[in-house]
Amino acid sequence: MPSLHCIRAGVLAAAVGASALASAQDSSSYTVFVRSVPVGSEQVALTRSADGWSIVSSGRMGAPIDIVSRRVQVRYTDDWKPVELVVEATVQGQLLSLQSNVSGATAQTHTVRGSQSTDRSDAITADALLLPSPFWGPFEALAARLKSAPPGSTMPAYTGMGTFSIRVGESSTEQIQTAARLIQARSTHVVLGLLGTPGVDADVWGDENGHLLRLTIPAQSVDVVREDIASVAARRVTISRPNDEQARILANGFSLAATISKPPDAGAKPLPAVILIGGSGPTDRDEMVFNIPIFGQLAGTLADAGFLVVRSDKRGVGQSGGRAEAATLADYADDVRDAVKYVRSRKDVDKKRLAVLGHSEGGSVAMLAAARDHDIAALVLIDALGVTGAELNLDQVTHAADRAKKSAAEKQATIELQKKIQAAVLSGTGWDQIPPALRKQADTPWFQSFLAFDPAKVMPQIRQPILIVQSMLDTQVGPSNADRLEALARRRRNSAPADVVRVPGVNHLLVPATTGEYDEYRSLTDKHVSPGVSAPIVAWLQKTLARP
Repeated sequence: MPSLHCIRAGVLAAAVGASALASAQDSSSYTVFVRSVPVGSEQVALTRSADGWSIVSSGRMGAPIDIVSRRVQVRYTDDWKPVELVVEATVQGQLLSLQSNVSGATAQTHTVRGSQSTDRSDAITADALLLPSPFWGPFEALAARLKSAPPGSTMPAYTGMGTFSIRVGESSTEQIQTAARLIQARSTHVVLGLLGTPGVDADVWGDENGHLLRLTIPAQSVDVVREDIASVAARRVTISRPNDEQARILANGFSLAATISKPPDAGAKPLPAVILIGGSGPTDRDEMVFNIPIFGQLAGTLADAGFLVVRSDKRGVGQSGGRAEAATLADYADDVRDAVKYVRSRKDVDKKRLAVLGHSEGGSVAMLAAARDHDIAALVLIDALGVTGAELNLDQVTHAADRAKKSAAEKQATIELQKKIQAAVLSGTGWDQIPPALRKQADTPWFQSFLAFDPAKVMPQIRQPILIVQSMLDTQVGPSNADRLEALARRRRNSAPADVVRVPGVNHLLVPATTGEYDEYRSLTDKHVSPGVSAPIVAWLQKTLARP
């Protein structure tokens, strides 16, 4: 299941007023990513003095940008009117020197590129931003201006070689928790380009004071991220409750970062507890997918119903330690068992009333944990695998080929290639028939464990009561999986009950949908976990974990 990556952010202190100290400076570092790969960094110093604002940056970026910037400086008056632009850099092996001086509505620019020099005079507006490309420090000024710019407005900009416009779009807010503090971030969509042209889409994040946190230009696969929010210690706080508690769960050589949610009126009596287990990929504690905090919402509903709820960032994700690249489903199950130990150690938890809830691949992990840990009293499986991982993977590939409207021959070739990949992953042989790029994606410990997972082999070892919840519009883990799980659960030799809830009109993200297809996710308007999912879970847990 897809999930979003964390972003990183840093903190620049608010600049002091010109009437205060003669000069105040804040410095920060940014990492530059191209296609999600770090290619360099840039150090930026923002200074405010009696003369106005100065932004000075330097840095180095490798291929494909290939720039060494020794000094890039932009100066503005106290009310952000442009004064000067200076660039001293090496661009793809060629020296570049640029000096622009602004007077009123005119910019006089002298440029030396290699052995060539030019002089030009450009008409610019008195409030133009100085944004030489591709140097990122000067975007501090854009972040500052966007703090008060209304949607639909336009800002002029000057590169030193020409002018362009910045069209301001809608803004949204979010919270980012760093190691130092909670940042109130604001993201604004902008379009960079000449008026009358489509332009280039970009998103600019600023903190409470309008200082640059992040700049993303999707069409160029460029992402410039400030150091503190780029840290693994930073995470997006997508949803929270007033009495939420942050915790560290000791695992095998690292710790898992978790949020504990409790009822608003939790008294002195120990509470029943529920541990939430997210799906595949770099899943954070809120299981944020397409701006839907699935576990964040579900945790709130369960806490309101009287449960202590634990949700954590997966190993190697967000604020959790550990490394994900070598982890298997069994390793994630061990992490769940460590969470069980932690929860049982709490004085506010009833040790005999502890359930685990797994969503999607998290259901497989929950099954593995419950089969080995009898301290788990109940098991909830939402949209979980009822067949082997190999069968589900082939079903998903076949479904995608059908949706792509491939010819019968193309579809068959796709399926045969996937079968060869699966065989190579499971046996370790046959990779000579697989394109190297596909091997790099598929030849991982996690994928091997996923393909090999078989609920029919695990279910006989599970002694706990089970609730199976199935979204009937789920096209990633189809409804037939619930049928198979139900049959397996009721075939167990022990007398533990197995109940099934089938929820119509809901997709794999547990929200109302029309088709349930992956390509519908981005356009979903209702981003709330359906009560048709949460209400039966609450009722079943209350009944199953009721005090004797």
